[in-house]
Amino acid sequence: MLGGEYDRLSAILSIHAGTGGTDAQDWAFMLLRMYTRWAEKKGYKFKIVDILPGEEAGIKSALLIIEGPWAFGYLKGEKGIHRLIRISPFDANSRRHTSFASVTVIPEIEEDIEVEIRPEDLKIETMRASGHGGQHVNKTETAVRITHIPTGIVVTCQNERSQYLNKLTGLKILKAKLYQLEKQKLEQKKENLIGEKKEISWGNQIRTYILHPHKVVKDHRTQYEAYKVENILDGEIDEFIREYLIWLTKKSLKEKYSVEDKRGV
Repeated sequence: MLGGEYDRLSAILSIHAGTGGTDAQDWAFMLLRMYTRWAEKKGYKFKIVDILPGEEAGIKSALLIIEGPWAFGYLKGEKGIHRLIRISPFDANSRRHTSFASVTVIPEIEEDIEVEIRPEDLKIETMRASGHGGQHVNKTETAVRITHIPTGIVVTCQNERSQYLNKLTGLKILKAKLYQLEKQKLEQKKENLIGEKKEISWGNQIRTYILHPHKVVKDHRTQYEAYKVENILDGEIDEFIREYLIWLTKKSLKEKYSVEDKRGV
């Protein structure tokens, strides 16, 4: 169930208050407490790297890093809209309010990108340099064109005085271009992991926490329900995590075998 590419990594978790005013900001703070308490119970280290307090209570947003093996694998199912239904402590008439907050979870991917350039992946051609340089440049093949075969990136360098220096400069430029390409791939992976951004309001919630008129927490993906709401808000969310991982694994297997059946396997 924890076989994802990034499941072993630490997690970067962000919380944003949504529809509901002060109640939503208080709800966002309750979620922040729930996840930090969960991290403490699991023995993870965490640090809040950014927090924006609400005007009256709670928080508008928070960003924290939960450090430790498998943190992302466990928390990836928390991504989505969380809904709270309760008697508002901020309503003088003690009416029932519905509040929303969004949670985003991405893995803490290392930004250090190593670029390996293998000789067999290069096609190096020499040619006569064009432009300024006089007869010597025109008669000597000092210019270098380097093609990186796997990516199709082509670098041409002819400004240096010798073929050797042009080759060194060309390889340096090629490495920079490959680094940029890998960085773009990394950013795209992060965007894919964040997923579609939905409005923090009705109809998009993954889980509902009800404190009135009865007490229950229900996950709308797995249909799992639990009734010890105070314990859940105190960080005891392992059962929801477990049920989500089981649900996700079954869903993945079902999709896999459905594709294989269509191919006649």
